[in-house]
Amino acid sequence: MNGATDPARDRLSTFAIDVDTASYSISRRKLLEGGLPPVSAVRAEEYLNYFDYGYEYKNSPLPYTIHLAGAPSPYAAGHHVLRVAIQAKRLSVAERRPVHLTYLVDTSGSMQSEDKIELAKKSLKILTSSLKPGDTIALCTYAGSVREVLGPTPAVAQKDRVMRAIDDLTAGGSTAMASGIELAYRLAERGRVSGHVNHVVILSDGDANVGPTSHEVILDQIAHYKERGITLSTVGFGTGNYKDTMMEQLADKGDGNYSYIDSVDQARRVFSDQVSGTLEVVARDMKVQVDFSPEVVKEYRLIGYENRDVADKDFRNDHVDGGEVGAGHAVTALYDVVLKRQDRSPITVRVRHKAPEPKAGAPDVATEHAEAMQPGQIARSFDEAPRDLRFATAVAGFAEILRQSPYATGTHMADILRIARASNGGKPEQAEFIGLVERAGRLSPDGDRRVGAIAK
Repeated sequence: MNGATDPARDRLSTFAIDVDTASYSISRRKLLEGGLPPVSAVRAEEYLNYFDYGYEYKNSPLPYTIHLAGAPSPYAAGHHVLRVAIQAKRLSVAERRPVHLTYLVDTSGSMQSEDKIELAKKSLKILTSSLKPGDTIALCTYAGSVREVLGPTPAVAQKDRVMRAIDDLTAGGSTAMASGIELAYRLAERGRVSGHVNHVVILSDGDANVGPTSHEVILDQIAHYKERGITLSTVGFGTGNYKDTMMEQLADKGDGNYSYIDSVDQARRVFSDQVSGTLEVVARDMKVQVDFSPEVVKEYRLIGYENRDVADKDFRNDHVDGGEVGAGHAVTALYDVVLKRQDRSPITVRVRHKAPEPKAGAPDVATEHAEAMQPGQIARSFDEAPRDLRFATAVAGFAEILRQSPYATGTHMADILRIARASNGGKPEQAEFIGLVERAGRLSPDGDRRVGAIAK
C-alpha cells in the first residue's frame, strides 16, 4: 500500500495507466451474496475506474484530455484530495478498425455452473452481436486437452455458425491453461492482419492445474505474441476457486483489459455499451508522472495503483511497459495530500504514450504532454467541488475501508454513504454503489463502521 511521501525527498509519483475494473465487480458479487470481499482482492484503482464520471474529451492532436481538480478532504482535516483523470477520445463503430478476435474458453470441470460456462456463452453472444462486417472470430477451448472449434470466421456473414458453435460449448475435465493459450495464439496468428486489431479474449475462472501452469511460463507466452501485435484480455467468471491474481496478470502482460462478469447486465456493459474501448486501443504504453512542488505540498499519497508502479527513472524509458487505453476509456487517480499553501500550482502532470500501432520502419517512441494544476482548480470546500470528484472520493474511501487501509481508521461507512448520496448523479451504477455501501455497513461486526471492525 502506498505511503505518505514528502516531496522534498521524492517529488515524483509515476505509474502505468490501468483501466481494469474486475476488482469492483468481484466485490459487488461478494457483497450481494452476503459477505465482505477479501482484503487482498480490493484494488482501489479498479473501484475508481469502474464508474463513468462524464469527463469531456476535447478535440486535439492528442488522443486524450487531462482533467485536474481538487478539494479539501472530507476524511481528514488539513488534507486535500487531488484528482488526475484522463479521458480517451471516443470512436464510432464506423471509425474503429476491423478486429480479429480469438475466443479462448475454459471448459474445464470447474466451469460447470450457470454463473460460469453458461454466463460465458451469453457474454460471447453479446460480444459477437457487437461486431461489424470485416471482423472475424476464431474459437477454441481448453480443459484436459485443447480443441479448435472454429478457425477465423467472418463475424457477420457467418454469425449463425458462430452462435451455434458457442451454444455447443460444455464444461468437463481438468485445466490446461498454458496449452490453451498457445492454441489461441496460433489461431490468432492465422487470422492476423497488419494494421487491424488482433486480440485474444480468455474467458475463465483462472484455475490452471494441468500442464506448465506457473505464472512465469504463461506470462512469457503472452509477452512473445504481444511483440507480434496480438494483444490479450481476460474475462473472469464465478467464485470459489477463482484466481483473481492470475487473470489480472495475464491481461496486464497482454496489453489488454481485465473484467469480471457476474451477470448478463455486466456482460452488456463490457461487451456492448463499452465495446469500442474493449476492442480499439487509442494510446499504448501510457504512463503518468505527477510532479509535486515541495514549496506547495507537504506530503502526498497515491490511492491505489500499487501494482502499476513505475520507477521514476523509467518514465521516459520507452522500453518499460505502460498501460493501454481504449476508445472512450477514462482513468481516474486520486491523491491524498497536505498543502503548505493554496495560491500556487501544487502539481504538474506529465503523460507519455505511444501510437496504437508502431509505424513500419519508424522508431516506436512515445509522445509526452504536460499540464499544471492551477490554484483555481481546487475548490474552497468539499461541498463546492465538482460532483464527479465528490463521488470518486466516496468510491476511494469505500475501497480504503474494505482493504483495511491504515489511512482510513477514522473513516466510517456512514461517511461514505453521506458523500455518495450527496454526489449521486442519478446513474444506475451510482445507485447500485450506494446500496453496496449500505450492505457493507450492515456486515460490519456489532454495527461498528470503522475500518478496524471490517473482517477479512
